[in-house]
Amino acid sequence: MAVNPIPEGYPRVTPYLCADGAAAAIDFYVSVLGATERMRMPAPGGRIGHAELQLGNSVIMLADEYPDIDFRSPKAIGGTPVTLHVYVDDVDAVFAKALSLGATERSPVKNEFYGDRTGQFEDPFGHRWNVSTHVEDVSPEEMERRSKEAMRSE
Repeated sequence: MAVNPIPEGYPRVTPYLCADGAAAAIDFYVSVLGATERMRMPAPGGRIGHAELQLGNSVIMLADEYPDIDFRSPKAIGGTPVTLHVYVDDVDAVFAKALSLGATERSPVKNEFYGDRTGQFEDPFGHRWNVSTHVEDVSPEEMERRSKEAMRSE
């Protein structure tokens, strides 16, 4: 029997996060983003060797730091160049919850020219998240006009 090279239930692109405190990170993502835990593999010393969260039709994999194999969290390496983007039902509520649980505001929630209400926070583990709620369908012509206007006002 042939094996599917892309396992059932996994999207083509899956972020794999390293967290200093993966169990607390799981709790944060469940509470703030509404993720559900799919599985968790414990490792020696109380660490998490691998875990998977379901977020809508997406999967997020994560584990604790393992410096001996150069698996380090953003805080251990001085930050991250990656931002994860998540659409949510109520960006204002999600953003407020994230901040109340220790996230740091990077960009306040505001309506953007492209039809999303968006804000960015850094979670307590050093990962950056853009959270958005789509609030308006914008035609390509209107998007072009608004984009030019936004560029002029910066």
